[in-house]
Amino acid sequence: MNKIITISSISQAHQLLGLQPPKHPLVSLINIKDLPLDTDFGDVRFMLELYMVSLKDGVSGSMGYGRNSYDFTNGTMIFSKPDQVLFTESKEIEDDAKGWMLLFHPDLIRRSELGKQMDSYSYFSYNVHEALHLSEDEKSTLTDLVRKIDMEYNQNIDKHSQKLIVSNINLLLDYCTRYYDRQFYVRANLNQDLISNFDHLLKDYFNSEKPVELGLPTVQYCGMQLHMSPNYLGDLLKKETGKTAKDHIHSYVINRAKNKLLGTTESISEIAFDLGFDYPQHFSKLFKKKTGMSPAKYRTLN
Repeated sequence: MNKIITISSISQAHQLLGLQPPKHPLVSLINIKDLPLDTDFGDVRFMLELYMVSLKDGVSGSMGYGRNSYDFTNGTMIFSKPDQVLFTESKEIEDDAKGWMLLFHPDLIRRSELGKQMDSYSYFSYNVHEALHLSEDEKSTLTDLVRKIDMEYNQNIDKHSQKLIVSNINLLLDYCTRYYDRQFYVRANLNQDLISNFDHLLKDYFNSEKPVELGLPTVQYCGMQLHMSPNYLGDLLKKETGKTAKDHIHSYVINRAKNKLLGTTESISEIAFDLGFDYPQHFSKLFKKKTGMSPAKYRTLN
């Protein structure tokens, strides 16, 4: 079994990477060029208790979260949040490599507005193969923001330092949200294929015995079957259709329930169990929420 090392502080991260002690206890901005070329962690995995935002340009290799790995290439941004397991299988740093790695402890933002809205940046829970790929203009915009963070990081800390660093991190993440929206937009054809695959997955699921065996399909289950993170699946569907992944699942269930209510003589309890509900009242509650009437009333009126 691979060894897992927990990294709980900025100082510990610097020590592990062979860098000088950090200038701020809660945040660090590391230039890719400053990373030792001969660092080899073997099969060690790392549990980061920090946020990480990284842009690699002129660096190629393989890294991953959990059990999934991905070959990263130039202009790739990756994000991780506390308690994600990371591993690096290989890396190659070119002579003209550019890029940076921003690490910050949750305590840096805990009392700020950014701390309250971190959950809205869903890409921190994307899989590595759902990384953000930047244009030259986008890289330039983000690099300018990082320079401001670097300026604050490298000067003497005063009462304004933390607020200014956090403000620029907030702006950096907002721009990343915009660029992810752009990435969803330019991949519209691919997204439509994924939505079609999602619909086929639901159809196959309910045509099998899985509803009885496993219950209603979850977003996590669907994401795993489609080889994407639940957050990415949800964001993709929301941007393409305006509905969440859970809404899609519920809509499919309700349409299938309507067919059964009008096309069979099965009781409402039988329909509920066949669709994967543990209790008929849960089915009735969802049906009424989505249609405005109970299953029994729907059957009677139609």
